[in-house]
Amino acid sequence: MSAPRTSDLWWKNGVIYCLDVETFLDTDGDGTGDLPGLTDRVDYLAGIGVTCIWLMPFYPSPNRDDGYDITDYYSVDASLGSLGDLVAFIRTAKDRGMRVIVDLVVNHTSDQHPWFRSARRSKASPYRDWYVWAEEEPEQPHAENVFPDAEDSIWTEDDKTGEWYLHHFYSHQPDLNIGNPAVREEIAKIAGFWLQVGVDGFRVDAVPFLIETEATDADGELSLDPHELIRDLRAFMARRRGDSVLLGEVNLPPDQLVEFFGDDDELELLFDFPLMQAMYLALARCDAGPIRGALDARPEIPEDAQWAIFVRNHDELTLDQLSEDERQEVFDAFGPEEHMQLFGRGLRRRLPPMLDGDQDRIRMVYSLLFSLPGTPVLFYGEEIGMGENLDIDGRLSVRTPMQWTDGKNAGFSPARPSRLARPVPDGQFGPLAVNVADQRRRADSLLTWMERMIRRRRETPELGWGTTMLLDTGDDAVLAHRCDWERSAVVAIHNLSPTPRLLRIDLGPMEGCDQVVDLLDAAQPVHEVDGSTIELTLAGYAHHWFRLQDSEGSTPP
Repeated sequence: MSAPRTSDLWWKNGVIYCLDVETFLDTDGDGTGDLPGLTDRVDYLAGIGVTCIWLMPFYPSPNRDDGYDITDYYSVDASLGSLGDLVAFIRTAKDRGMRVIVDLVVNHTSDQHPWFRSARRSKASPYRDWYVWAEEEPEQPHAENVFPDAEDSIWTEDDKTGEWYLHHFYSHQPDLNIGNPAVREEIAKIAGFWLQVGVDGFRVDAVPFLIETEATDADGELSLDPHELIRDLRAFMARRRGDSVLLGEVNLPPDQLVEFFGDDDELELLFDFPLMQAMYLALARCDAGPIRGALDARPEIPEDAQWAIFVRNHDELTLDQLSEDERQEVFDAFGPEEHMQLFGRGLRRRLPPMLDGDQDRIRMVYSLLFSLPGTPVLFYGEEIGMGENLDIDGRLSVRTPMQWTDGKNAGFSPARPSRLARPVPDGQFGPLAVNVADQRRRADSLLTWMERMIRRRRETPELGWGTTMLLDTGDDAVLAHRCDWERSAVVAIHNLSPTPRLLRIDLGPMEGCDQVVDLLDAAQPVHEVDGSTIELTLAGYAHHWFRLQDSEGSTPP
């Protein structure tokens, strides 16, 4: 049975912005971003059109995995501020009309969490069964390790009791045992606490690993359906907050990915990893075919569910669903040097450096982000075209301080540079060339363009709510798709090639429409159609959004 829905599906037409408090703005001069700094920048986020802020982990942590190693699920790390500071931020965001979601990281804890410290002291500990233990090292110690460069096994022997504990991530992040009802109850309590504080939902970290029970159920006696955990959490949240949302990180092929929507009773939003990876292959080839293939392969999903679309996230840009040859194509195009790659499966770069700063191509990609069917998710700094710092190890290369000005430490912090949580990059994409203050003053900047694009996306609900149809362009380099919703239709066209193209495209059923309005081009807003066919000359990397209407300027009744 579907979870009860008592409010509008606000995420359907939303724009989500992911940020790390630690790297956003430092107000106390200690080199680390903080919650008062974030609150100070809420108006900036509201100004660019963000509707939902997603906070990466802010919980107390030894910070050996950028906050994903948690020691207390009910508090705020002192380096970032207090629980009161978080409440003040949430209230300010809501006052500006924005929602707030936070990371729910319950696949594992830090090995410094009081639960695990108790569990490893004695086999008789009340928290012993909150984790997964084996008396002898299992026969497949290398299975499914997330970080093969750092760990050579998913099992580590604990010298306290001589048994082995499970960790799909780092060895300092022992997996929780969802086969234990007490653990499942605790996860619901954690969610309930933060809903009471005022958050609007959660981005659920590493969902497949959260519900993986093979190691937990080695003897085959576990009666729990792993998806029951998600269903129960969804139902619990619906009772507490009918408009709350669960956004899942599930990097699986489409036929497995769709299982996590359930029967409209599990996750409401899922990141479309297959589409993201296809997009980079399409960019490398200047060929829209991989994107068309990924959209065609999307399975049918529940009416209240939604795909989350992204150009990149805070992790490595994974390409693990591409074939080895396809992945090499993307590496050759966007990360040819080994230090640009990670785990042999992904890239640790941001988009602008990968595209050599080509503004036409960058804008075409973000037009794709905002027009592909789903909810767009931005990673902080994308709106100004920030780059990465490859001098920083691993995945942290893309988690550099936000570049507010061209001044000291990019305007992020008054601290000495040596005290910064992470060093500021320099060069073509450093703060001297890329920063908010400069771009706010320029009408032709990426930030100004992004603000207009976000506004247009929010004014075009067909893209978030509608049904999608791919259109035949007769040109491999050009993607055209149409979204229909409530007797209104929008068509988006993108040229993935640097060369101009002359096209005739059948737009599909017109139902009384005899022209189209370009929603992005004020210089030539109206295009006539011949029946249902439009003839266009596309510049290299051109992008257009057309709304179908009649010559009187209205959509059909």
